Amino acid sequence: MVGGCTSGSARQGGRSTQAAAPLAANELQDDYQAVIRDVLPSVVQIDATNSLGSGIVYDDKGHIVTNAHVVGRERAFKVTTATGKQALSAKLVTAYPEQDLAVIKLDSVPEGLKPARFGDSAKVDMGQIVLAMGSPLGLSGSVTQGIVSATGRTVSEGRTGGGTGATIGNMIQTSAAINPGNSGGALVNLDGEVIGIPTLAATDPELGGGSAPGIGFAIPASMVRTVADQIVKDGKVTDSGRAALNITGRTVLDDNYEPAGVAVVEAPAEGAAGRAGLRPGDVITRLGDAPVTTITSLSEALASLKPGDEVTVVYERAGREGRATVTLGEM
Repeated sequence: MVGGCTSGSARQGGRSTQAAAPLAANELQDDYQAVIRDVLPSVVQIDATNSLGSGIVYDDKGHIVTNAHVVGRERAFKVTTATGKQALSAKLVTAYPEQDLAVIKLDSVPEGLKPARFGDSAKVDMGQIVLAMGSPLGLSGSVTQGIVSATGRTVSEGRTGGGTGATIGNMIQTSAAINPGNSGGALVNLDGEVIGIPTLAATDPELGGGSAPGIGFAIPASMVRTVADQIVKDGKVTDSGRAALNITGRTVLDDNYEPAGVAVVEAPAEGAAGRAGLRPGDVITRLGDAPVTTITSLSEALASLKPGDEVTVVYERAGREGRATVTLGEM
């Protein structure tokens, strides 16, 4: 009898589960389609002489935010909306390669131009479903789907392929496909909010430097708004919010030709490191808890900090180890 009751309950539960599954799938599909209809009109394709990328309509005055590596050294562009209407002309306002962001402005604002809504980066969490919108490989108005795989990533861009060489902190890692042409587009949550700008895909040395599938990175919306607001208002970035030692340095090698630290080439007396007593010839080997072996590793350690933070710098001077407490400056 117990067995029979269990069997009957299972069949009933099975019918309920089978009925619920298509319903849930249909609801999720409806959510996707609603977000795409809402956000895609705010995503544009940007054509420069030697590059192609994406952008996001930032306001109703014709400002469009994108990646600095999309605009490169160009100053004039053709912009096409996701609906495929006639290309519009635009000019560069300014680029900020240190964060790989730029703002361009349409020469004339078409009727019905729709700015995107930007979300709160602090609310982005692992597992959230996201859509990446842009023009991968020139296929304008394309959408891919994935999740937020991680947050708080610090990533250094290469300079090959038009990259700026920037080290960017607090990036969003996503499994949504990011291909050439997606750069500068929109990473969107299911509330229709832009939470980041897809910027680069991870590369796998074992694939000859090709993209590693399912590992892409987006600049968080908070940084996008910080930079874009300043560019729109002042025509340039006046407050980077990025920590710096205010030195000029170079990577040094040990006796085995392995990277062993960053030699200070210049440390102005009024800069953060100079005020703390560091001077040319010192070799920085640690910043806080992070070991420093190269300029890139130093940049990555700084990317997680803010101007005004106090940090212990470990360095070598004339064969002896020293320590200095540095109040970080601004880049």
